Amino acid sequence: MRERTSEAVIRRMTLEDLPEVLQIDRLSFPLPWSERSYRFELTENPASHMLVAVSHDEGTPRVVGYAGFWMLVDEAHISTLAIHPDYRRLGLGAELLRRVLGDAARSGADMATLEVRVSNQAAVNLYHKFGFQIVGRRVRYYRDNGEDALLMTTWGLAARRGPGGGGGG
Repeated sequence: MRERTSEAVIRRMTLEDLPEVLQIDRLSFPLPWSERSYRFELTENPASHMLVAVSHDEGTPRVVGYAGFWMLVDEAHISTLAIHPDYRRLGLGAELLRRVLGDAARSGADMATLEVRVSNQAAVNLYHKFGFQIVGRRVRYYRDNGEDALLMTTWGLAARRGPGGGGGG
């Protein structure tokens, strides 16, 4: 097996991506989304923006990560972000988050919000690098174990719309 790289193409998610997205979701979260939920996001939810990161480092295209956000007036709510375990710690999460924030800014968002498990320190650290601050806590938010969620927000997306668009990192 060749060494994995962080090089990936980020593009809009399609229905054809769902088998790989669902696999990553199951590997990443105790409460994965259903295929029906993803289909709804892709075909019926006009506020939804879903992206995938596709790697070509083993010769054939492979979805190695994904992210989504809902555009709500002037706010982007990041609904999901995950990287396949074999591709973590390569900067792909930062690449996807940078793209999400750039796309959100271009869609008119000036702020972005998300929830993250209190125990997910790697994700919290990533979000801090992009200017997110902890603004609240949702007690017993996660149904699987009653874990709290941190509510994180970043502001000023419109000011980040320059080249490379939308984020720190």
